[in-house]
Amino acid sequence: MPIRVATDPEDDRVVVITIDRPEARNALDPDHQRDLGAAVADFEADDTRLVAVLTGAGDTTFSAGADLKTLIPAYREAVRAGEDPPWNFGGFTATTRDKPLIAAVNGHALAGGLEMALACDIRLCSPNATFGLAETKWAIIPGAGGTVRLPRAVPLGLAMEMILSGEPIDAAEAYRSGLVNRVVEPAELVPAACALARSIAAKGPLAVRAARERVLDGLGLDHETAMAREHTAFLGVMRTDDAVEGPAAFAEKRPPRYRGA
Repeated sequence: MPIRVATDPEDDRVVVITIDRPEARNALDPDHQRDLGAAVADFEADDTRLVAVLTGAGDTTFSAGADLKTLIPAYREAVRAGEDPPWNFGGFTATTRDKPLIAAVNGHALAGGLEMALACDIRLCSPNATFGLAETKWAIIPGAGGTVRLPRAVPLGLAMEMILSGEPIDAAEAYRSGLVNRVVEPAELVPAACALARSIAAKGPLAVRAARERVLDGLGLDHETAMAREHTAFLGVMRTDDAVEGPAAFAEKRPPRYRGA
């Protein structure tokens, strides 16, 4: 299968989505582009799945982005013919999502590969990981959120350097700059990402989604508006049954039984 989807053996609320094309550095050709988008869409639509981990097959490359021999030429020809086709890379970089997605970056995340990692909510990486937006080397620009998300993830000067020069940074610099949450040894990378996913999945699902939405939406709002919308979301979550169950479970010293209601 071009894209592998597996349930975490310790918690079936967590799924692992793997780009399985190591012979091409996990670059997305049209088939992988289509199937990855379908896998993320299926995860979003399944109420029993709460958190997903995205990774690449092998231990050298998360994803090298778009296949320069197939996907990019087809898209370029459509543009040069006067068309305005959408560019939703991986099927999710331009799509609004409700659920958390964690990137387990096992090696190089380049061009569209980095843009997919940036579209995830949390990023873990292996020590051999590199991160780069190489599009200017090919006389194009990042078009799947790179110029939008990277400057929001790292200092502006570093984002400018990476975007304009096309040169990558290593895992240590990615950690120092805040691009990744932590660096994990290769054998422990996906297990660590799944452990984090399980931790999130154990929390109130409506609260997780509302908090995630408020963080992302608030980035583009002035302080007063962001605070007002946070308060509205806070009231909405407080009215749920889960908000009753959480404190009750704490008082009774037992695990909460959240129903997403």
